[in-house]
Amino acid sequence: MVMPTLPERPAEPDVPAEPSAADGAAGRGGPRADAAFRAQVAARLAAWPVWAVPPAVPADAATQSPRHTALAQAAVALAIADEGGGADLPGLPKPPGWSGRAALLLTRRAAHLNRHAGQWALPGGRLDEGETAEQAALRELAEELGLHLQPADVLGRLDTFVTRSGFAIVPVVVWAGVARTLVPAPAEVASVHRIPVAEFLRPDAPILEPLAGSAHPVLKLPVGHSWIAAPTAALLYQFTEVCVRGRDTRVAHFEQPRFAWA
Repeated sequence: MVMPTLPERPAEPDVPAEPSAADGAAGRGGPRADAAFRAQVAARLAAWPVWAVPPAVPADAATQSPRHTALAQAAVALAIADEGGGADLPGLPKPPGWSGRAALLLTRRAAHLNRHAGQWALPGGRLDEGETAEQAALRELAEELGLHLQPADVLGRLDTFVTRSGFAIVPVVVWAGVARTLVPAPAEVASVHRIPVAEFLRPDAPILEPLAGSAHPVLKLPVGHSWIAAPTAALLYQFTEVCVRGRDTRVAHFEQPRFAWA
């Protein structure tokens, strides 16, 4: 797909908004995966003016060539579930029992994959012929995690994100609920992690790192003692900004680290 010409939009600042008192309260405990939070997320997504195709991205300063020509269509699921037994990551404490705090399901890609092996990811993949982004997101959740959800569990979309590796990714937000049993597919997934939404609301998030040759920084989110980079981090950041904090935040302009370009 050739990127169409779009009307000009206001430039997004690279400096995130200052945290408010409400953000601080959310960051300490975070929302619970309950009916009230589901209704909040659904309402904010229903009101969100989605960018189905992001603004045109300028040519790479180093090569003076466009980043993208033909784009592969893909979808990922931002699946809201119980924190359950925790994220099982260094720096994130294990709950004393089953936790009902809201979490997002993230995976580490299998080490034997040809592309992006071992990297953080959201469940997702290419759209099959005739498939919508919502259908693809639900299918990938079933294939990758053994999590079978229904169309009624889809809450909405966030902005399409075009990657350096040539994908136009549609983020689909879904309600997974308790999701007590997850069965990662070893052909695609090395591990699955229930990362509490509160972790993405830390006061030191996001991390913005300059990238040589680009006008915009790489966006990262600290998680435990490590971090997650864009494009996954950009989608997570927009989720927290729009669905949790109620802010009008775009992320299509943020860069990805060079290891994610292939």
